[in-house]
Amino acid sequence: MPKSKYAPKKIGLPPGSLVHVGRRKVAEPLLSVIDFDPEKLEKRHGLSIDDCRHLKESADTVSWINMDGIHDVSLVRTLGGIFNIHDLALEDILNTQHAPKFEEYENNLLFILKMLSFDPKGLTVEKEQVSLVVGGHYVITFQEQPGDVFDGVRKRLEKKSGRIRNRGPDYIAYALIDSIVDSYFFILEAISDHVTNLEEELVDNPDRGALSRIHHFRNETLLLRKAVRPLREMLGTILRQEVPMIQESTYPYLRDLYDHIIQIMETIETLRETLSSLHDLYLSSVSHRMNEVMKILTVMATIFIPLTFIAGIYGMNFENMPELKWEWGYPALWLVMLSCFGGMVMFFKRKKWF
Repeated sequence: MPKSKYAPKKIGLPPGSLVHVGRRKVAEPLLSVIDFDPEKLEKRHGLSIDDCRHLKESADTVSWINMDGIHDVSLVRTLGGIFNIHDLALEDILNTQHAPKFEEYENNLLFILKMLSFDPKGLTVEKEQVSLVVGGHYVITFQEQPGDVFDGVRKRLEKKSGRIRNRGPDYIAYALIDSIVDSYFFILEAISDHVTNLEEELVDNPDRGALSRIHHFRNETLLLRKAVRPLREMLGTILRQEVPMIQESTYPYLRDLYDHIIQIMETIETLRETLSSLHDLYLSSVSHRMNEVMKILTVMATIFIPLTFIAGIYGMNFENMPELKWEWGYPALWLVMLSCFGGMVMFFKRKKWF
């Protein structure tokens, strides 16, 4: 049985055991917050646990707390204790290999998503897990490392424009999830451009490098599919049932987000079908090129068969061969062979065999 580099950390432990599963991507965790109400906004970096306790006690504002780096289990446990986050939720947050999911607990909601980015140099999709905990007046995001797709949400909060400063934490959670989903469109667009170029390359000059790139992009779209498909089920579950912590006014935006996810899924399936078609096109192109090569070789072999036959006859060592002593025998033999050659070439051309 193949060994997993992550599984041994969890084997045999009871449910709710807090173990970080994944790679450590930062030296030290960093806590930051955006605390706001319709009139004012405060941003702070390098928060301490005591600052988080103060935010928990203050219900007059909405707090968006962000943690970059989740390898410090004791810090995650302490933060979870302050905001009454269930141990099972903390266990899922610490497991960076967890599939996207939504879970409703007594005191808060848990969203787990995959934040993706496209590396234009390696042509790969990079994956990072983002967990959102939504409570009565706070949203906590857990990220593996600094750098995310939430700059648009931060700017909207700072500008004091639109509805985002007047809504609750459920709308902030929607805005964050929407940013992650919107980033999928850019990744799909980048992959689609490379697939289009690959299609043109296959038509002009198919080679084994093109085949390896087809398999590469098929794997990348599979990663996208694994990240997006559970989101459809997650949003569908939320829309089908009444979640007390999600306000009725937020549901239209969640339905719009659900439509975006459906559109992304359709685009992914289209990409997968295109890549399958390109694989078939590669095989057809290689087969066609091989047929062309075999046709040329067959024509050449067919042309030289009668010439070889004639040369073989007059290469025999019989004494009673009158043409051997004929003065014009050699030129006549050349004339016959050239006539055979020309005649067969004309015949093949009329048949359009080459």
